[in-house]
Amino acid sequence: MKHTCATLLMTACLMTAATHPALAHFGMVIPEEPVLAQPDTQIQLNLAFAHPFEMVGMELVKPRGFSVYVDGSQTDLLDTLQSSQILDHQGWQSSFAVRRPGVYQFVMEPQPYWEPAEDLSIIHYTKVVVPAFGADTGWDEPLGLPTEILPLLRPFGNFAGNSFTGQVMAGGSALAGAEVEVEYYNQNGDRNAPTDFHITQVVKADENGVFSFSCPWPGWWGFAALSEADYTLADPDGNEKGVELGAVIWVYFHP
Repeated sequence: MKHTCATLLMTACLMTAATHPALAHFGMVIPEEPVLAQPDTQIQLNLAFAHPFEMVGMELVKPRGFSVYVDGSQTDLLDTLQSSQILDHQGWQSSFAVRRPGVYQFVMEPQPYWEPAEDLSIIHYTKVVVPAFGADTGWDEPLGLPTEILPLLRPFGNFAGNSFTGQVMAGGSALAGAEVEVEYYNQNGDRNAPTDFHITQVVKADENGVFSFSCPWPGWWGFAALSEADYTLADPDGNEKGVELGAVIWVYFHP
């Protein structure tokens, strides 16, 4: 009888897991302000790894890299990171002095995150684009990341309801048919999902790696284009397992 009950319970759990989508993971680089209007501004950025719609954090060990790109140059910001608690988990904060006009692309490369539920490691190359003092060029420049989303809609100065369009790149080439997960950063906790499927939206890129998604609410929206790496990494037990690569970009939409 006990064996039968245990079997039924396990079956029920498996059926529940099969009918409920898994929570999507998002690397996060969120600036305090989406647009900088005043010269000599000190911009604050929060770095995290989370399920943004449900406001569930995960541990983010100190990233492998954190940089800013502007006008074709790259500046290493790794030493600016300060440990912080974000969504009740380990995160990081950075402060960067913006001295001149430009379009600043902030990029985080995390350490691989082992996800036992998916039996793989996750690496999300995460970026956000911040314009300063009226500059409006360079927002579509590729950065040469292993995988990235190139915005085809200017990723700032947008209203809620605008459609974000991007091109998924991997190894310098367009990634045909890429699956892109989309989530809203539910900072105020005032948005509710009618079903689990509404938490993480999913859109497929076309044969040129291009996708579009209309964002209905004001605030930060994350886009994560997923692909499988051509290498493996050891799990905590030393077994070689697959690696999920994510090209993540965060875009703010104003009311």
